[in-house]
Amino acid sequence: MASSNDNKSTEGGFQDGNSDPNDEETNELCPGFKDVDAFVKYGLGAVLSATKASAGLPQAGDDYDFYRSFPGFQEFCESQGDKLLHLMSQIMQHHGCRSHMRDRNKLTGLEERFDLVVDSNDTILERAGILLDEADGVNRSQQPVMPAGFQPPKIVVSSWNRKGSGSGSRPETFRLLHAKNVARPQLKFKEKVDNSNTPFIPKIFIKPNATKPLPSYFTNKQIRKERPEDLDVPAALADFIHQQRTQEHVEDMFAHPYQYELDHFTTPENLLSKPEVQMYKPMAETKCSFIDTLEDLVALNEKLCKLSEFAVDLEHHSYRSFLGLTCLMQISTREEDFIIDTLELRSEMYILNEAFTDPATVKVFHGADSDIEWLQKDFGLYVVNLFDTHQASRALNLARHSLDHLLKHFCNVDSDKRYQLADWRIRPLPDEMVQYARTDTHYLLYIYDSMRAQLLEFHHGQPGLLQSVWNKSKDISLKKYLKPIFTEESYLELQRKQKKSFNTQQLTAFRLLFAWRDKLARQEDESTGYVLPTHMMSKISEELPKEPQGIIACCNPVPPLVRQQVNELHLLVQQAREMPLLKVSKDGCQQWAYVLSLETKSDQTSLSVAHMKASRIIESFENPFRMVRGDSLKGGGKKRERVASEVGESTPKPSKKLMKSADKPQKTEPPSQESFTPFDYSQSDLSVFAGTKSKSNTQFDPNRQAPDFKKKKSNFGAGNRSMSYMAGKSERGFRHNWPKR
Repeated sequence: MASSNDNKSTEGGFQDGNSDPNDEETNELCPGFKDVDAFVKYGLGAVLSATKASAGLPQAGDDYDFYRSFPGFQEFCESQGDKLLHLMSQIMQHHGCRSHMRDRNKLTGLEERFDLVVDSNDTILERAGILLDEADGVNRSQQPVMPAGFQPPKIVVSSWNRKGSGSGSRPETFRLLHAKNVARPQLKFKEKVDNSNTPFIPKIFIKPNATKPLPSYFTNKQIRKERPEDLDVPAALADFIHQQRTQEHVEDMFAHPYQYELDHFTTPENLLSKPEVQMYKPMAETKCSFIDTLEDLVALNEKLCKLSEFAVDLEHHSYRSFLGLTCLMQISTREEDFIIDTLELRSEMYILNEAFTDPATVKVFHGADSDIEWLQKDFGLYVVNLFDTHQASRALNLARHSLDHLLKHFCNVDSDKRYQLADWRIRPLPDEMVQYARTDTHYLLYIYDSMRAQLLEFHHGQPGLLQSVWNKSKDISLKKYLKPIFTEESYLELQRKQKKSFNTQQLTAFRLLFAWRDKLARQEDESTGYVLPTHMMSKISEELPKEPQGIIACCNPVPPLVRQQVNELHLLVQQAREMPLLKVSKDGCQQWAYVLSLETKSDQTSLSVAHMKASRIIESFENPFRMVRGDSLKGGGKKRERVASEVGESTPKPSKKLMKSADKPQKTEPPSQESFTPFDYSQSDLSVFAGTKSKSNTQFDPNRQAPDFKKKKSNFGAGNRSMSYMAGKSERGFRHNWPKR
């Protein structure tokens, strides 16, 4: 009774407290919910709690594999998994999708389930987008379409996305941020984005804090890029001249500019001793400055050069750009936070190299593997004296290594990751996104102090463990950005990940679509996932539609560039369908038939030893009745008498040359039957099969008959009709002078 009352009170908490109970009973949308807003509000809370619970599940490895070895835990996981699959199947059935989620096939079950989930997600998200557009009035209003340009983000606030107050806290509103017609930041860049299929060359042309000077190639980069002397020659010749001119600088072009400085960098002693943990200032009491002008950026660089440490983080966007865009940089000191608009100051960000490469200043990052590459790619920035809190978390063997876990563990701060995948190209930035960006670096210096202290305590005051974190962080600083280079075999790696066995037509379609997607993505500066997602490309390659409408049917929702160029895709699919149909292994290597290639070669002497062995094996599988058929045709249908083998080699397999000679008519006249007496095999000596060595030669020779053959009894059965005998020793190349028939 108590539990039922609690459930009723809980359900009633989602309804309006001022409404009449009688009206609720008569006008309820469904049991326990007055209207759609109440139901959606409850559903959003359930989704958020489920998302948090799924994020808290243990990853594969560590303790999970240990507990997985217990039968009770394994049975519990399997039962819960079956329940989840059943619920997912019900959701798919409700939306009219395929829902065979409980396939027990060990080989294809997981792959089919993944395809079902992807297709269902696409269908459900497309329907949700249509319903949201209708609720927003997009389809009902007749307003003219706004031209592409800047528009402030629209914030949708309703009763269903308002979090109820609890424990005395103020109600919080979840704001769905979406920007339409965002101006492409690439159009405003002073230096055009280089999406060419050439290796990445560092953008640096000034090297602050240098122990080894910058190579001359980078200092003269602007002059080399213009190439004024090549304007009057053809483009191909100009490229050749430029390639020859820069050939002597290849090592400098692709080397890390700060390789020498990082190799000779040693961690100062004060950073290996126990630090004094400095408490962070409350965020409300910390000044935050937004940097979007060159003057403010120069002033910030001067401040950073005077500090002993500062924290850095980046916000990146990769969906509407081929190589990706670094949209925001957050820098926090002990006293102040800075937000830098890197889209506006993209060509001036190199100024910060003076502070970022100062070996006396510690730069604190969390998970800097991608950040180091983005700094090089977009700004030509490099980092010397880096400390990565992610590597420190691994050294401390914490439960999780994400930044939100470190914030909760050290600062008791609940981070909000709703904007982690937001479109950071939006300008001006909403307050919620600014607060999220500040949180990533505001507490990072305090975490840096705390982790250094724990690393020393964990290792009994010895700096060995802390030194290993510094070394791993230095290795991350040495990473170099590498552009994605397209080759003729680039599609094979992606095709292997699909774990699908394609034939030659399907593999050709996959290769052509992969090349088309890469080329168009570079031209339009869009990501390959935006041009044509991989699962859609695999679907088109597998189905090979005969009509353009079939290509559209394989894409749900249809990417804009696919709809625009569906005819070109149709031609590529037709080209793939014209390929000869052969089986292809999973690794994409065609299983060509060596038999066909051997038959086309007329010069057998030029074949390798392996090919000769292969030809002998193939010859051994010739029709065994071929010789009998040839003799019967010559002899007028008479049955061939069994005689000794006409092959001098000790092998039971007939020779191909002798087969062909048997088919041809004999030019020489055969001797008369009176001059040839067939050998009586019933009187043969079968001791060669006994396994013991005889003193005499064990090679059978009908010209040399032993005088005591008739005294020996033969066990040779009538059913054993071998045409020749295996000798004890083979004498290759030796031929006997057999009598002719």
